[in-house]
Amino acid sequence: MSRLLIFLLCTSLFLACKFENPEERLKPQIVVTTSILADGIRNLVGDAADVVALMPAGVDPHLYKASARDLDLLLEADIVLYHGLFLEGKMTEIFEKLSLRKDLINVSENIPTELLLRSGPEAHSVDPHIWFDVKLWSMAMDHAAAELILINPTWETIISANSKSYQAQLAELDQATKLKITELSKSNQALITAHDAFAYFGKAYGIEVLGLQGLSTLSEPGLRDLTGLIKFIVQRDIKAVFAEQTISPKAIQAVVAGCESQNHQIKLAGPLYTDSLGDPEGEAGTYIGMVHTNVSVIFQSLIQ
Repeated sequence: MSRLLIFLLCTSLFLACKFENPEERLKPQIVVTTSILADGIRNLVGDAADVVALMPAGVDPHLYKASARDLDLLLEADIVLYHGLFLEGKMTEIFEKLSLRKDLINVSENIPTELLLRSGPEAHSVDPHIWFDVKLWSMAMDHAAAELILINPTWETIISANSKSYQAQLAELDQATKLKITELSKSNQALITAHDAFAYFGKAYGIEVLGLQGLSTLSEPGLRDLTGLIKFIVQRDIKAVFAEQTISPKAIQAVVAGCESQNHQIKLAGPLYTDSLGDPEGEAGTYIGMVHTNVSVIFQSLIQ
């Protein structure tokens, strides 16, 4: 986070009361960070509030930098929700400043520590991609619902009803995903992606998962990573590797080229939706649609 943005945020916080006109709104405004989170919160609040996502579909939250527009939206919001677990790493300082005067909800804060995955001992090495285990995402949405009701008790009836309905849909999604991936795992295939976003998915649904990059797309794969991954693919006769919607396909294309140089033909499939939903009008435009789409692409590409 640049010093200029922090300065602007602090200055805006000081002057916020002068410029905000919440009375002019027809509904409360909830600002969230990603399109994935926006979909979940819209399912909870329904028409009771307007939900605005800072990051449009297709944006990588690992690399996202807050703009002056974002600061305005955050300052004008009635409630702010974010993923936490350092997914929005470059915005951490902003949330710390906002918490002094805004209602903020970290949707991941109630996930039991023993259910979180790590790549190292540092705080930022926690894997933030909990939405790939539908049960963990259900827990996050349950926590968000409870916190929203605490902030605005007049929403209790509508959020409680919406949450019950949404939780039922998520339970159905979890079971459908488990059935499909259990069938796939019998084929001895593995899920190989551009970055290590699917660890929760692999653990929850019983499929081996490998990523060329680390948890964050800021990391760069090395030659050893590439060589080892190619060797694994050839030995296991893996049929496809997967590009991701928010990440350049160059690195994973190098994996395909390396396999082909060893006379192993492999398909570059996808892209999978990882850190963002797809087009709002498309099949992956909702969280449930995104999971269904990913599972379908993974299954069809590896079961051939």
